[in-house]
Amino acid sequence: MKKLVAILIIATFVACGKTDETKDIKGKIAEYKNQIVELEDKIAELEEKQGVETKETTKLRVKAQTIAPVHFAHFVESSASLEAVNSAFISPEINGQVQTIHVKEGNYVQKGQLLVSLNSDIIQSSINELETSLELAKTVFSKQEELWSQKIGSEIQYLESKNNKESLESKLNGLYIQRSKSRIKAPISGIVDVIRVKKGELAMPGAQIIQMVNISNFYVNAAVSEKFIAAVKRGNPVTISFPTYPDWNIDTKVYRIGNIINLANRTFTLQAKVNNKENKLKPNMLAVVRFQDFEMQEALVVPSIIIKEDFKGKYLYTIETNSEPIARKKYVKTSLSNDEGTVITEGIKIGDKVIVEGYNLVKDGMGVNIK
Repeated sequence: MKKLVAILIIATFVACGKTDETKDIKGKIAEYKNQIVELEDKIAELEEKQGVETKETTKLRVKAQTIAPVHFAHFVESSASLEAVNSAFISPEINGQVQTIHVKEGNYVQKGQLLVSLNSDIIQSSINELETSLELAKTVFSKQEELWSQKIGSEIQYLESKNNKESLESKLNGLYIQRSKSRIKAPISGIVDVIRVKKGELAMPGAQIIQMVNISNFYVNAAVSEKFIAAVKRGNPVTISFPTYPDWNIDTKVYRIGNIINLANRTFTLQAKVNNKENKLKPNMLAVVRFQDFEMQEALVVPSIIIKEDFKGKYLYTIETNSEPIARKKYVKTSLSNDEGTVITEGIKIGDKVIVEGYNLVKDGMGVNIK
């Protein structure tokens, strides 16, 4: 019983101690809060005394650009590839065994130069036989013609000898043509790029045996979206650039406009022609064609980066000056953009000042200092 009483007494003292400690903490919190209020009042009083000076030093410093009409041009870029103006995929016109290949890959040859000879022994044998027969036919015809001129013999004999001679001449001429086709010659001047046959192999019509290319001039073929078809005309200036040569551009003109729209990608062909003076270009090399599709002599242009957008639309900040400069949020309508900026069609006018530095920090109605 005595132990129980002692425990109760100790618990009572502990509880009383905790209560007193809680009261002290609450008292300190209230005291500190009162100090905060007093400090805030003093700060407000000092700011009120400092007045305009404090207000000015806290304004955001911005840079503005005065809107004035400028020349604006918009350009379109389209991927393209190079095609040699003169190239040839050579195949024989007659069947024949490859007898001699007269050139090597990489050789430059002139138009008409002999490239490949096919075996023509059978044709030559037929030619020899016909030439012998033709000699006899010519002699017979000559005799018959002489007799007929003297009214000796019959007309039918004369006509038969004439027909026989002419028939043999025609057959012989055909064999000469066949023999010439066994000698395959270069149709263009250029480089022998690929030889696809070896000596002894059979060459057939339609099967390519040699590929030739002349790299002096190239077509640049670009696939351009059909929406630009009204903006591109033959003779318009274009600039050709090459991913392989980043620092090299060629200025030329539109050589041809395709007349068919590709159903697969809704594009038409824009073709330019370039001279390969430095021999840097190769067939099928990638290129980029750049052409102008829009031009405006007096446009209101602002840096594209200053234009923002919210749920109402696109906007930027201008400077409104009454007693002091103030930032104003202006919703605008935009048109095309290029490397220099974006055309504004509605929302600003000539003489307005738009904020071009500090535009990310200003708010509508905020006072600003102009640099």
